[in-house]
Amino acid sequence: MVLTLKLKHHIFLFWTLLLLWVLLTGSLAVEELASGLLVAAVVSLFSAPYLSILDGVRYQPKALISAFTYLGYFLVALVRANFDLARRVLSPSLPINPAIIEVETRLTSQLGRILLANSITLTPGTLTVDLMQQKLLVHWVAAPEDVDLKQATQEIVSGFEKHIGGFLQ
Repeated sequence: MVLTLKLKHHIFLFWTLLLLWVLLTGSLAVEELASGLLVAAVVSLFSAPYLSILDGVRYQPKALISAFTYLGYFLVALVRANFDLARRVLSPSLPINPAIIEVETRLTSQLGRILLANSITLTPGTLTVDLMQQKLLVHWVAAPEDVDLKQATQEIVSGFEKHIGGFLQ
């Protein structure tokens, strides 16, 4: 029997909430697990009208691996961006060239585009200003001179997009 997408969303949300409950309580006691089961079930049932944001989630085993590789990529990008911005700020010449540029994404799901925009914003030196379907407006502290759409997309978006695309559409 094939599960409908909506049921998959409920199951995914239920198990995610239960895992979060166990991680936050730090206990596998029967009372804690029973409370977690109840809370996860109630929250996943009452959140039904809002589950359409999960339409882009890939429910495959390799998607979980992609999610972990994304986290690793994001952490490396975060550290690099912090060091780069610190170098720029501490440099006497202050080598910055701020610009607002437009970049494109191939991600089709709403959740995928939101995660991409937030990933860009969380890395120092870039800030997503607006998200319009397949395009994002990004404030870039160190934009190269005469940057074009393709180059900006390659430098800012492609790495995140490649990893996010493994578990979101």
